[in-house]
Amino acid sequence: MTHQNVDQEIKDALSNWKSIIAKYKKKSTKKAIGQMASSFLPFIAVWVLMYFTLEFSLILTFLLGIVNAFFLVRIFIIQHDCGHNSFIKSKKASDTIGYICSVFSFLPFKYWAETHTFHHGHNGQLEENIRQVGDLPTLTVEEFRAKNWWGKFKYKVFRSPIVIFVIAPVYYLIITTKYPFLTFNNWRRTTYLLLKDNIVIIVPYVIIGYLTGWASFFAVQFIILFFFGIIAFWFFYIQHQHEFSYKKWKKDWDFVLSAIKGSSYLKLPKIMEWFTGHIGIHHIHHLNSRIPNYNLKKCFTENKILSKYVTTLSFKDGMKMMFHKLWDEDQQRMITFREYYKLEKMRFSS
Repeated sequence: MTHQNVDQEIKDALSNWKSIIAKYKKKSTKKAIGQMASSFLPFIAVWVLMYFTLEFSLILTFLLGIVNAFFLVRIFIIQHDCGHNSFIKSKKASDTIGYICSVFSFLPFKYWAETHTFHHGHNGQLEENIRQVGDLPTLTVEEFRAKNWWGKFKYKVFRSPIVIFVIAPVYYLIITTKYPFLTFNNWRRTTYLLLKDNIVIIVPYVIIGYLTGWASFFAVQFIILFFFGIIAFWFFYIQHQHEFSYKKWKKDWDFVLSAIKGSSYLKLPKIMEWFTGHIGIHHIHHLNSRIPNYNLKKCFTENKILSKYVTTLSFKDGMKMMFHKLWDEDQQRMITFREYYKLEKMRFSS
Protein backbone atom coordinates (compact mmCIF):
# COMPACT_ATOMS: atom_id res chain seq x y z
CA MET A 1 0.00 0.00 0.00
CA THR A 2 1.39 3.43 -0.97
CA HIS A 3 1.94 6.29 1.47
CA GLN A 4 -0.93 8.15 -0.18
CA ASN A 5 -3.32 5.23 0.33
CA VAL A 6 -2.33 4.84 3.98
CA ASP A 7 -2.74 8.56 4.59
CA GLN A 8 -6.20 8.54 3.07
CA GLU A 9 -7.18 5.49 5.12
CA ILE A 10 -6.13 7.30 8.30
CA LYS A 11 -8.10 10.43 7.40
CA ASP A 12 -11.19 8.37 6.57
CA ALA A 13 -10.97 6.31 9.77
CA LEU A 14 -10.58 9.43 11.90
CA SER A 15 -12.96 11.73 10.07
CA ASN A 16 -15.02 12.07 13.28
CA TRP A 17 -12.06 12.53 15.64
CA LYS A 18 -13.40 15.81 17.02
CA SER A 19 -16.61 14.21 18.29
CA ILE A 20 -14.65 11.24 19.72
CA ILE A 21 -12.44 13.34 21.96
CA ALA A 22 -14.89 16.13 22.83
CA LYS A 23 -15.94 14.76 26.24
CA TYR A 24 -12.34 14.31 27.41
CA LYS A 25 -11.65 18.05 27.32
CA LYS A 26 -13.60 18.50 30.55
CA LYS A 27 -11.43 20.02 33.29
CA SER A 28 -11.59 18.86 36.90
CA THR A 29 -10.61 21.23 39.72
CA LYS A 30 -10.40 18.28 42.12
CA LYS A 31 -7.98 16.37 39.89
CA ALA A 32 -5.95 19.53 39.25
CA ILE A 33 -5.54 20.25 42.96
CA GLY A 34 -4.63 16.62 43.64
CA GLN A 35 -2.00 16.68 40.94
CA MET A 36 -0.50 19.90 42.27
CA ALA A 37 -0.32 18.48 45.80
CA SER A 38 1.34 15.25 44.62
CA SER A 39 3.88 17.21 42.58
CA PHE A 40 4.87 20.33 44.52
CA LEU A 41 4.91 18.85 48.03
CA PRO A 42 7.31 15.95 47.31
CA PHE A 43 9.46 18.19 45.11
CA ILE A 44 9.91 20.72 47.93
CA ALA A 45 10.56 17.95 50.46
CA VAL A 46 13.25 16.32 48.30
CA TRP A 47 14.74 19.77 47.50
CA VAL A 48 15.17 20.49 51.23
CA LEU A 49 16.69 17.04 51.74
CA MET A 50 19.15 17.71 48.91
CA TYR A 51 20.09 21.01 50.52
CA PHE A 52 21.11 19.31 53.75
CA THR A 53 22.86 16.33 52.10
CA LEU A 54 25.24 18.72 50.34
CA GLU A 55 27.22 18.93 53.58
CA PHE A 56 28.10 15.23 53.81
CA SER A 57 27.34 13.39 50.51
CA LEU A 58 27.44 14.90 47.05
CA ILE A 59 26.65 11.46 45.58
CA LEU A 60 23.44 11.26 47.61
CA THR A 61 22.58 14.81 46.53
CA PHE A 62 22.96 13.79 42.89
CA LEU A 63 20.81 10.69 43.36
CA LEU A 64 18.10 12.74 45.04
CA GLY A 65 18.46 15.25 42.21
CA ILE A 66 17.56 12.56 39.68
CA VAL A 67 14.47 11.67 41.68
CA ASN A 68 13.49 15.32 41.99
CA ALA A 69 14.04 15.86 38.27
CA PHE A 70 11.12 13.50 37.67
CA PHE A 71 8.94 15.45 40.12
CA LEU A 72 9.96 18.56 38.18
CA VAL A 73 8.84 16.85 34.96
CA ARG A 74 5.45 16.40 36.63
CA ILE A 75 5.40 20.09 37.63
CA PHE A 76 6.36 21.05 34.09
CA ILE A 77 3.47 19.00 32.70
CA ILE A 78 1.17 21.15 34.84
CA GLN A 79 2.82 24.27 33.41
CA HIS A 80 2.48 22.79 29.94
CA ASP A 81 -1.26 22.17 30.43
CA CYS A 82 -1.76 25.66 31.86
CA GLY A 83 -0.14 27.01 28.70
CA HIS A 84 -2.76 25.12 26.69
CA ASN A 85 -5.45 26.34 29.13
CA SER A 86 -6.40 22.70 29.68
CA PHE A 87 -5.48 22.14 33.33
CA ILE A 88 -8.10 23.94 35.43
CA LYS A 89 -11.39 25.73 34.73
CA SER A 90 -10.42 29.26 35.76
CA LYS A 91 -8.19 31.04 33.21
CA LYS A 92 -6.87 33.34 35.94
CA ALA A 93 -6.00 30.38 38.17
CA SER A 94 -4.44 28.62 35.19
CA ASP A 95 -2.12 31.54 34.50
CA THR A 96 -1.19 31.88 38.18
CA ILE A 97 -0.36 28.17 38.44
CA GLY A 98 1.59 28.32 35.19
CA TYR A 99 3.75 31.17 36.46
CA ILE A 100 4.39 29.35 39.77
CA CYS A 101 5.44 26.24 37.84
CA SER A 102 7.83 28.32 35.73
CA VAL A 103 9.79 29.30 38.84
CA PHE A 104 10.47 25.60 39.45
CA SER A 105 11.09 24.62 35.81
CA PHE A 106 13.15 27.73 34.90
CA LEU A 107 11.12 27.94 31.68
CA PRO A 108 9.27 31.21 30.91
CA PHE A 109 5.56 30.47 31.10
CA LYS A 110 3.83 32.61 28.47
CA TYR A 111 6.73 32.74 26.03
CA TRP A 112 7.24 28.97 26.10
CA ALA A 113 3.49 28.38 25.83
CA GLU A 114 3.34 30.57 22.72
CA THR A 115 6.20 28.76 21.00
CA HIS A 116 4.69 25.41 21.96
CA THR A 117 1.26 26.37 20.62
CA PHE A 118 2.95 27.31 17.35
CA HIS A 119 4.57 23.87 17.30
CA HIS A 120 1.16 22.20 17.69
CA GLY A 121 -0.22 24.07 14.71
CA HIS A 122 2.76 23.37 12.45
CA ASN A 123 4.34 20.11 13.64
CA GLY A 124 6.04 18.30 10.76
CA GLN A 125 6.12 21.21 8.31
CA LEU A 126 9.45 21.27 6.52
CA GLU A 127 9.83 25.02 6.00
CA GLU A 128 13.04 25.99 7.80
CA ASN A 129 11.57 28.86 9.85
CA ILE A 130 8.82 26.50 11.09
CA ARG A 131 10.74 23.26 11.49
CA GLN A 132 12.95 24.47 14.34
CA VAL A 133 10.11 25.59 16.62
CA GLY A 134 9.22 22.97 19.23
CA ASP A 135 11.32 20.22 17.70
CA LEU A 136 15.00 19.52 17.16
CA PRO A 137 16.44 20.96 13.92
CA THR A 138 16.40 18.18 11.34
CA LEU A 139 17.80 18.32 7.82
CA THR A 140 16.42 16.48 4.84
CA VAL A 141 18.73 14.28 2.76
CA GLU A 142 18.78 16.92 0.03
CA GLU A 143 19.66 19.71 2.45
CA PHE A 144 22.47 17.70 4.03
CA ARG A 145 23.80 16.74 0.60
CA ALA A 146 23.93 20.39 -0.45
CA LYS A 147 26.09 21.44 2.51
CA ASN A 148 29.88 21.71 2.34
CA TRP A 149 32.14 19.60 4.57
CA TRP A 150 32.01 22.15 7.39
CA GLY A 151 28.22 22.32 7.30
CA LYS A 152 27.99 18.51 7.37
CA PHE A 153 30.48 18.34 10.24
CA LYS A 154 28.56 20.88 12.35
CA TYR A 155 25.28 19.03 11.81
CA LYS A 156 26.87 15.71 12.76
CA VAL A 157 28.22 17.22 15.96
CA PHE A 158 24.87 18.77 16.80
CA ARG A 159 23.02 15.49 16.23
CA SER A 160 25.41 13.52 18.45
CA PRO A 161 23.81 12.16 21.67
CA ILE A 162 26.19 14.09 23.96
CA VAL A 163 25.17 17.41 22.37
CA ILE A 164 21.44 16.74 22.00
CA PHE A 165 20.86 15.19 25.41
CA VAL A 166 23.49 16.88 27.61
CA ILE A 167 24.76 20.16 26.16
CA ALA A 168 21.62 21.28 24.31
CA PRO A 169 19.29 21.05 27.36
CA VAL A 170 21.62 23.27 29.42
CA TYR A 171 21.95 25.76 26.57
CA TYR A 172 18.18 25.74 26.05
CA LEU A 173 17.37 26.42 29.70
CA ILE A 174 20.01 29.12 30.17
CA ILE A 175 20.19 30.84 26.76
CA THR A 176 17.44 29.90 24.30
CA THR A 177 14.55 30.51 26.68
CA LYS A 178 16.04 33.68 28.16
CA TYR A 179 16.45 35.71 24.94
CA PRO A 180 13.68 36.31 22.35
CA PHE A 181 15.23 34.49 19.40
CA LEU A 182 11.71 33.71 18.10
CA THR A 183 9.43 36.62 17.18
CA PHE A 184 5.96 35.41 16.28
CA ASN A 185 4.19 38.75 16.09
CA ASN A 186 6.70 41.52 16.66
CA TRP A 187 10.03 41.97 18.40
CA ARG A 188 8.79 44.47 20.97
CA ARG A 189 5.89 42.31 22.15
CA THR A 190 8.00 39.13 22.28
CA THR A 191 10.76 40.90 24.18
CA TYR A 192 8.31 42.32 26.72
CA LEU A 193 6.61 38.95 27.15
CA LEU A 194 9.87 37.12 27.78
CA LEU A 195 11.22 39.88 30.06
CA LYS A 196 8.10 39.68 32.23
CA ASP A 197 8.29 35.87 32.34
CA ASN A 198 11.94 35.89 33.34
CA ILE A 199 11.42 38.48 36.07
CA VAL A 200 8.84 36.11 37.58
CA ILE A 201 11.54 33.44 37.64
CA ILE A 202 14.57 35.51 38.67
CA VAL A 203 13.06 37.40 41.63
CA PRO A 204 12.26 34.23 43.65
CA TYR A 205 15.72 32.85 42.77
CA VAL A 206 17.38 35.96 44.18
CA ILE A 207 15.29 35.85 47.36
CA ILE A 208 15.75 32.12 48.00
CA GLY A 209 19.44 32.28 47.09
CA TYR A 210 19.97 35.11 49.56
CA LEU A 211 18.13 33.27 52.36
CA THR A 212 19.67 29.83 51.86
CA GLY A 213 23.11 30.74 50.56
CA TRP A 214 23.97 31.29 46.89
CA ALA A 215 26.33 28.35 46.47
CA SER A 216 24.04 25.78 48.07
CA PHE A 217 20.90 27.06 46.35
CA PHE A 218 22.38 27.09 42.86
CA ALA A 219 24.13 23.74 43.37
CA VAL A 220 20.86 22.02 44.29
CA GLN A 221 18.84 23.79 41.62
CA PHE A 222 21.41 23.16 38.88
CA ILE A 223 21.56 19.43 39.64
CA ILE A 224 17.77 19.15 39.39
CA LEU A 225 17.52 21.28 36.25
CA PHE A 226 20.40 19.41 34.60
CA PHE A 227 18.67 16.04 34.89
CA PHE A 228 15.28 17.58 34.15
CA GLY A 229 16.65 18.96 30.88
CA ILE A 230 18.02 15.56 29.85
CA ILE A 231 14.69 13.84 30.58
CA ALA A 232 12.65 16.54 28.83
CA PHE A 233 14.82 16.57 25.71
CA TRP A 234 14.70 12.79 25.44
CA PHE A 235 10.90 12.85 25.56
CA PHE A 236 10.63 15.67 23.01
CA TYR A 237 13.07 13.83 20.78
CA ILE A 238 11.30 10.49 20.57
CA GLN A 239 7.86 12.03 20.25
CA HIS A 240 8.59 13.35 16.76
CA GLN A 241 11.88 11.81 15.57
CA HIS A 242 10.72 8.21 15.16
CA GLU A 243 11.54 6.43 11.91
CA PHE A 244 8.19 6.63 10.09
CA SER A 245 7.26 10.10 11.23
CA TYR A 246 5.42 12.73 9.19
CA LYS A 247 7.20 15.65 7.58
CA LYS A 248 5.76 17.57 4.64
CA TRP A 249 6.09 20.93 3.00
CA LYS A 250 3.30 23.26 4.05
CA LYS A 251 1.33 22.91 0.80
CA ASP A 252 0.97 19.13 1.34
CA TRP A 253 0.70 19.15 5.14
CA ASP A 254 -2.34 17.72 6.96
CA PHE A 255 -3.16 18.32 10.65
CA VAL A 256 -4.59 14.87 11.44
CA LEU A 257 -1.72 13.04 9.75
CA SER A 258 0.72 15.28 11.57
CA ALA A 259 -0.80 14.27 14.91
CA ILE A 260 -1.16 10.53 14.21
CA LYS A 261 1.92 9.82 12.12
CA GLY A 262 4.12 12.71 13.24
CA SER A 263 3.70 11.92 16.94
CA SER A 264 4.36 8.67 18.73
CA TYR A 265 2.87 6.64 21.56
CA LEU A 266 5.57 5.91 24.10
CA LYS A 267 4.60 2.84 26.12
CA LEU A 268 5.88 3.39 29.65
CA PRO A 269 5.60 1.67 33.06
CA LYS A 270 2.76 3.08 35.16
CA ILE A 271 5.08 4.96 37.51
CA MET A 272 6.67 6.74 34.54
CA GLU A 273 3.24 7.53 33.10
CA TRP A 274 2.43 9.14 36.44
CA PHE A 275 5.61 11.22 36.52
CA THR A 276 5.21 12.36 32.90
CA GLY A 277 1.50 13.10 32.98
CA HIS A 278 0.84 10.52 30.22
CA ILE A 279 2.62 12.78 27.72
CA GLY A 280 3.79 9.57 26.01
CA ILE A 281 0.27 9.40 24.56
CA HIS A 282 1.49 12.18 22.36
CA HIS A 283 -0.62 11.55 19.28
CA ILE A 284 -3.86 12.20 21.18
CA HIS A 285 -2.33 15.26 22.82
CA HIS A 286 -1.52 16.60 19.37
CA LEU A 287 -5.01 15.87 18.08
CA ASN A 288 -6.36 18.18 20.76
CA SER A 289 -4.13 19.96 23.26
CA ARG A 290 -7.18 20.99 25.33
CA ILE A 291 -7.41 17.49 26.81
CA PRO A 292 -6.00 17.68 30.38
CA ASN A 293 -3.10 15.32 31.00
CA TYR A 294 -5.19 13.53 33.64
CA ASN A 295 -7.76 12.59 30.96
CA LEU A 296 -5.33 11.37 28.30
CA LYS A 297 -5.11 7.76 29.50
CA LYS A 298 -8.89 7.40 29.65
CA CYS A 299 -9.25 8.78 26.13
CA PHE A 300 -6.52 6.42 24.93
CA THR A 301 -8.05 3.35 26.61
CA GLU A 302 -11.64 3.96 25.51
CA ASN A 303 -10.91 4.81 21.85
CA LYS A 304 -8.65 2.23 20.22
CA ILE A 305 -9.22 3.74 16.78
CA LEU A 306 -7.17 6.79 17.79
CA SER A 307 -4.10 4.59 18.21
CA LYS A 308 -4.57 2.12 15.36
CA TYR A 309 -2.16 3.93 13.05
CA VAL A 310 0.25 5.48 15.53
CA THR A 311 3.87 4.39 15.99
CA THR A 312 4.16 2.62 19.36
CA LEU A 313 7.55 2.79 21.03
CA SER A 314 9.18 1.17 24.04
CA PHE A 315 12.05 2.69 26.00
CA LYS A 316 14.42 0.43 24.04
CA ASP A 317 12.96 1.69 20.75
CA GLY A 318 13.56 5.24 21.94
CA MET A 319 17.24 4.49 22.50
CA LYS A 320 17.58 3.18 18.93
CA MET A 321 16.08 6.40 17.60
CA MET A 322 19.18 8.33 18.66
CA PHE A 323 20.72 7.10 15.41
CA HIS A 324 18.04 8.78 13.28
CA LYS A 325 19.68 11.83 11.73
CA LEU A 326 18.10 12.82 8.38
CA TRP A 327 14.64 12.92 6.84
CA ASP A 328 14.49 11.06 3.53
CA GLU A 329 11.66 12.55 1.49
CA ASP A 330 11.77 9.73 -1.06
CA GLN A 331 11.33 6.99 1.54
CA GLN A 332 9.26 9.18 3.90
CA ARG A 333 11.29 8.14 6.95
CA MET A 334 14.19 9.10 9.18
CA ILE A 335 17.50 7.50 8.25
CA THR A 336 20.94 7.11 9.85
CA PHE A 337 24.15 8.64 8.53
CA ARG A 338 25.25 5.12 7.57
CA GLU A 339 22.14 4.71 5.43
CA TYR A 340 22.75 8.11 3.88
CA TYR A 341 26.27 7.22 2.76
CA LYS A 342 25.03 3.91 1.36
CA LEU A 343 22.46 5.83 -0.67
CA GLU A 344 25.17 8.22 -1.85
CA LYS A 345 27.39 5.34 -2.91
CA MET A 346 24.54 3.82 -4.92
CA ARG A 347 23.72 7.22 -6.43
CA PHE A 348 27.25 7.75 -7.71
CA SER A 349 27.67 4.19 -8.94
CA SER A 350 24.45 4.19 -10.99
